[in-house]
Amino acid sequence: MDEWTYSEWKEVSAQEEMAAFYLYTPLCGTCAVASRILNVVTELKPTVLIGKANLNYVEELATEYQIESVPCLLIKRKGKSVEKVYAFQSVQNILQKLS
Repeated sequence: MDEWTYSEWKEVSAQEEMAAFYLYTPLCGTCAVASRILNVVTELKPTVLIGKANLNYVEELATEYQIESVPCLLIKRKGKSVEKVYAFQSVQNILQKLS
């Protein structure tokens, strides 16, 4: 997963069939677990574009998407918001959401 800016997220999510944006904060323990889950997911589904950003540096995104907590995975299909995932549960769960 590459670090994306807010403008990169907007560009990628508008152009791609499916894209996801993982939002985290560095001191969040649950975010560390979610990061490991997403690292496995990116290995299993290399065609799905997933970027990440420290939510502290993309505050305007938090406001626009009404992010309630971290970790959060924003999923867009064909430029339209589909889902905000807060409970990462397992690799299988995230794979299903990205199918």
